[in-house]
Amino acid sequence: MPVRLLVVALLWAACTPALAQQKNLRDYGIEVGVLAPGQWNAITDVPGVEVGHTTLVRGKNIRTGVTAVLPHAGNVFQDKVPAAVYVGNGFGKLAGSTQVAELGTLETPIILTNTLGVPVAADALIDHTFSFADNADVGSVNPVVGETNDGYLNDIRGRHVTKRDVLAAIKSAAGGHVAQGNVGAGTGTVAFGFKGGIGTSSRKLPGNLGGHTVGVLVQTNFGGVLSVDGVSIGKALGKHYLSDALNDSPDGSCMIIVATDAPLDARNLERLAKRAMLGLARTGGIASNGSGDYVIAFSTNESVRVPHDSDSPTRQLTVLRNDAMSPLFVAAIEATEEAILNSLFQAETTVGRDGHEVKALPVDEVLGIMEARGYRVLR
Repeated sequence: MPVRLLVVALLWAACTPALAQQKNLRDYGIEVGVLAPGQWNAITDVPGVEVGHTTLVRGKNIRTGVTAVLPHAGNVFQDKVPAAVYVGNGFGKLAGSTQVAELGTLETPIILTNTLGVPVAADALIDHTFSFADNADVGSVNPVVGETNDGYLNDIRGRHVTKRDVLAAIKSAAGGHVAQGNVGAGTGTVAFGFKGGIGTSSRKLPGNLGGHTVGVLVQTNFGGVLSVDGVSIGKALGKHYLSDALNDSPDGSCMIIVATDAPLDARNLERLAKRAMLGLARTGGIASNGSGDYVIAFSTNESVRVPHDSDSPTRQLTVLRNDAMSPLFVAAIEATEEAILNSLFQAETTVGRDGHEVKALPVDEVLGIMEARGYRVLR
């Protein structure tokens, strides 16, 4: 490698956080649930969905970022997708949620960031919407921005996230592999007393059940008693809410995004979103008093998209019947559970604001506990 390129690479490495332990839970032989994941085991297994991150790690006190989830790569304002929001516990700042609930559509990408970054992220989404020539006459935009509070590791009052950072996350969005752990909006988060972050997973239904895919992406920053595939890891480690080792607050928040290619309307998307909270519960999350636990669900199926303008006052849709929803419910539960666990397995120990340190999940110790419970673990 030329000296100049080597210097650049070393500087990049020095300024970039340790992004991940690079293995999902499934890579260790622990398979959550009964359904198979998609190719990437990520929300991007849902056709059209793209994810991008901007990670901000500067000096000793800035540990934050932005994660963008695009339902499709086109002009979302003109080609809206059906969507729904479900509130598990409402101690949070989910911008745009009331219009999604009222109209049943999503008209911008979804942005995740820190609590005090919500206003600037919303402003950036307006800029993004205005950047399309077809939106030249648009005078109202409903930006959807979710958040968790990363103030333990990050100088949150400094409000370091900028519109440029948000737009960069949108621009970088792509399908395929999704970076997890200490990236984007998960850079400064904490979950179950360990380093949290961004996590993702997916499930693909067999052909006789429709062959549809459900993908989930989470931003984990909450507490409880950690459970891995039914094994009470938090209890075994002696580190959980209401234990001697971790009696601090379980507050924080969890943002959950559920995508599917199944042709669903807003009503059944809300039903799907509700099931994601069961996935959170299966990991030991308790939706504490101070936790903002929100689920945003949307369908990418082109047949149910909602054009911004239409010459007709009516629409005709073909959507799944209620009786066909149960397999999708299972998929959403399993993918949410695994996405949360992946955020922990992928995260790295982080030192941030005022020297605060949050340790990564002790993966080797966790795997030993799983082996003692009869799991065949891959190391």
